[in-house]
Amino acid sequence: APSAVPTVHLMRATAGTLSLSWLPPERPNGVILDYEIKYQERGESFSHTVTAQHTSAKVEGLKAGTVYVVQVRARTVAGYGRYSSPLDFSTNDPERSVQDLLPLIVGSASAGFVVILAMVVIAVVCLRRQRTGSELEYTEKLQQYGEYNLSPGVKVYIDPFTYEDPNEAVHEFAREIDISCVKIEEVIGAGEFGEVCRGRLKQPGRKETTVAIKTLKAGYTERQRRDFLSEASIMGQFDHPNVIHLEGVLTRSCPVLIVTEFMENGALDSFLRLNDGRFTVTQLVGMLRGIAAGMKYLSDMNYVHRDLAARNVLVNSNLVCKVSDFGLSRFLDDNSSDPTYTSSLGGKIPIRWTAPEAIAFRKFTSASDVWSYGIVMWEVMSFGERPYWDMSNQDVMNAVEQDYRLPPPMDCPAVLHQLMLECWVKERNMRPRFGQIVSTLDKLLRNAASLKVLTSTHSGDLCRVGGTLPGHQRKSIGDAQDMKQQMSQTLPIRV
Repeated sequence: APSAVPTVHLMRATAGTLSLSWLPPERPNGVILDYEIKYQERGESFSHTVTAQHTSAKVEGLKAGTVYVVQVRARTVAGYGRYSSPLDFSTNDPERSVQDLLPLIVGSASAGFVVILAMVVIAVVCLRRQRTGSELEYTEKLQQYGEYNLSPGVKVYIDPFTYEDPNEAVHEFAREIDISCVKIEEVIGAGEFGEVCRGRLKQPGRKETTVAIKTLKAGYTERQRRDFLSEASIMGQFDHPNVIHLEGVLTRSCPVLIVTEFMENGALDSFLRLNDGRFTVTQLVGMLRGIAAGMKYLSDMNYVHRDLAARNVLVNSNLVCKVSDFGLSRFLDDNSSDPTYTSSLGGKIPIRWTAPEAIAFRKFTSASDVWSYGIVMWEVMSFGERPYWDMSNQDVMNAVEQDYRLPPPMDCPAVLHQLMLECWVKERNMRPRFGQIVSTLDKLLRNAASLKVLTSTHSGDLCRVGGTLPGHQRKSIGDAQDMKQQMSQTLPIRV
């Protein structure tokens, strides 16, 4: 269960309400589903509770001029955590408030106009001064990227490749770490540009932590160095519990290093295959909710991932899933375990995870990421099964173009497969947004009974959007040859 909520703050009080806010637990140990606020009149034993989806809430229906004892706790799929320390907050007493304000109102009436006028003049001067310097520079940069129409205060992703000098982007968004603070312990894998290692990071004034270290192999070109560090420039702009965290970079060392948080269970697809059938539906939905929350954050920042797949989601020891792999330049091998399709417009695309408009026209948007998220849902619910099994890329494209969609995995709740199908709607503007997906999954987690209704479609049959035709049973989920024969003879199941 999550740790205790650190503290609760009173934002505003009226005669009948208390507006509260609080910090999330330091150790959530999973995806926080909601918060429970407990309150009672001081000296009374009977208490009330209300729930909130975020780290703030307004408690209504209270007595005026009364002191209330308030506590908050968080809930994950593992249950409730500990309450915060009890704090006393008072609602306002209307009669007392008027009595206290009356002398102030009478005494300040004559001078009020002069004071207000002076404050307005000072405020205008200060605001004009604030528009200079770094703020104007930031506004110019937003205009350069076409994002100047966003609301003030909204954090916007900035593409590092728009910088004339890519090193400038690295130093702006990623912190330089001294080589003496990093210790490489062992190689745990291979990345696009070099080895991936596990190591230790010990910085002055901070506790030593386990980290993942990406290395740039020797003999690199200047372009490879730029592409390698571009991922750090991207990652350094993000701060969300479901997005991989960048610790920093080492650009003055040899080899060049990128240091991130360490995710004990590695990539989600291989982790699920190793633990086939060991997680409950609720746990799997909790993982999907975390991925959706991370993607909502990225989408809100106007960042398009382009390669969302279970292999690019990492899992820590608490089963928290975090979106990773932000390298925009990819050099994928057609003979690898992730075959790609070279489009007529150039560049390589992971066909099985990519929306039709992105394959055909290179139209990558948040909506195309939603399509990819639907494939990730299928991967998770099938415990790492390969999407479309061993069908060729061309067969996959032809099937999708003919409105065939992946069937529900074995024992998949009907509501989840329906959400997948909504993510795979051909018209991209009709697909749900990530905020809607997060909200839907939250409702499912709060209503576990809805996850008990399973789909009746056989997991080996492709589904077709619209109408209903009899399908063919398949003995093995992985028997794609049978499925392709069925496709050439008759139409598989339509839903």
